[in-house]
Amino acid sequence: MSRRANSEGSIFKRATDGRWAATLSLGAGKRKSLYGRSRAEVSAKLTTALKAKQDGLPIVSDQETVRTYLESWLVTVEPSVRPQTFRRYEQYVRLHSIPVIGSVRLSRLTPEHLQRLYSNRISAGLSPMSVRHLHAVLHNALGHAARWGKVARNVADLVSPLRAARLEMRTLSPEQARRLLDAAQGDRLEALYVLALTTGMRQGECLALRWQDVDLDGAVLSVTATLQRTKDGFALQEPKTARSRRQIVLTRHAVNALRQHRARQLEERLRCPYWQETDLEFTTYVGTPIEARNLMRREFYPLLERAGLPAIRFHDLRHSAATLMLGSGVHPKVASEMLGHSQIAVTLDLYSHVTPTMQAQAAEAMDALLASGSGTT
Repeated sequence: MSRRANSEGSIFKRATDGRWAATLSLGAGKRKSLYGRSRAEVSAKLTTALKAKQDGLPIVSDQETVRTYLESWLVTVEPSVRPQTFRRYEQYVRLHSIPVIGSVRLSRLTPEHLQRLYSNRISAGLSPMSVRHLHAVLHNALGHAARWGKVARNVADLVSPLRAARLEMRTLSPEQARRLLDAAQGDRLEALYVLALTTGMRQGECLALRWQDVDLDGAVLSVTATLQRTKDGFALQEPKTARSRRQIVLTRHAVNALRQHRARQLEERLRCPYWQETDLEFTTYVGTPIEARNLMRREFYPLLERAGLPAIRFHDLRHSAATLMLGSGVHPKVASEMLGHSQIAVTLDLYSHVTPTMQAQAAEAMDALLASGSGTT
C-alpha cells in the first residue's frame, strides 16, 4: 500500500483492531494520530489536519464534542456582537442545541443530526420561526468551525429548516391611532407614544434618545444610538444598521409633545433628590434608563386598555407608522429613510399590504391628470 511522505502523514489499517488510522508529523518529534472506520473517513480527517497545519491553526482532537466546541465559540463570538444578540445565541446553544446534540463528536456531526434536532425542538413546542433562528446560529458557529479547520465542511449548508409562516403584523388604523394618542394625553410618557407613531422609530431608538439629539426649534431629531441592556447594565449601542443612523423631521404634534415632556421632566428632576443625570429624554422617576419590560407591563399595556385597543407589541407602533405613512401617499423612499431601512425594497416587502391602496391612489391621480384634457378634442 502506498504511503504519503512523512511530512504529509500516512494512512494504514491497524492489525490489532482493523481500524483505519493516520499519523501526521507535527515537528519537534511530535506526531498526531487520527482514526476512523474507513480509509475515506481517515483520509478526510487527515486532509483537514494538513490544511490546519498549513494555515497555522491548531489540529483539533477527534474527541471534541459539539458541546465543547459551541461553548468555546460563544466565548470567541461574544465581543463581536451586541449584548442582546449574544443572549439569543447563548439561549439557542445552551437551551436547545447542547441538550440534544451536545454529546456528538464535532467531527462526526451530520446533516441528519441537525434535522433531528430541529424536529425535536418543534415537538418540544419551539415555533418554526425560532427553529429558523436556531439554524442560523448553528450555521454561523459551524461556519467558523470549517474556517478554523475543525471540520471539513459546514453540515448546516446541507440542511433546510422548516419554512416559517410569516408573522401577521398588527397595525393601528387611523381611528385607532387617534384613540391611542387621546388616551395618552397627560401621560408622563405621552411624547414617547407620539414619537413612535409619527416617526416609526424602534423602541430601543426611542429609549436611547438624548436631548442633545433633538432640535425642537428646527423640528428635527437625529437617531444615533439604541438602548441595550448588557450584563453590566444599560448601554447606548450603535444603531441596528448604518442606515439606521438618520435624521427625522418631526411633526408639529411631536414637537409640542416633546416640549411638554421636557417641562415635565425638569419638574421631576427638581423634585427628586436622587436624580441621576443621563440626558435621556425618556427616563424613570429618578432619571435612569427605562427597562423595556417595565415599560410594556406598567405603562404601555395599561394605556392600550384605557384606549380600548387590542394588546399589541410596542414594535407594532412602528408598523402602524409605516402603514399610515404609505397609506396616506408618502413616497416609499421617504418612508424607508424615516424608518431607517437598509433598502427601499425592505420597506415595500414588509408593507406590501398597503400596495393596493397606493395603486388606487395612483389610478385616481392618473384619472385626475388625464381627465383635465377630456372633451377638448
